[in-house]
Amino acid sequence: MNQDKRQAYWRANTALIRNLLIIWALVSLVFSILLVEPLNNLHLGRLPLGFWMAQQGSIFVFVGLIFVYAFQMDKLDRKYGVNRRNK
Repeated sequence: MNQDKRQAYWRANTALIRNLLIIWALVSLVFSILLVEPLNNLHLGRLPLGFWMAQQGSIFVFVGLIFVYAFQMDKLDRKYGVNRRNK
């Protein structure tokens, strides 16, 4: 892989990581800590939504982001022709 292609691949990889970390920060910090009181006015089953987001929701989102990352990196690898034999 030439240098320009490597740089484009790395930029796409770091942009993906940045965007997923922003989503994770929003869910785990903003929704689970800063907005917990307004979210507690809504209920998910019998639990207040703010409490649920802090205890379970942020973990579910994190696991979901792992799958999104794996899927998107697979697409990036195919786009730039990166596979295990090239490493």
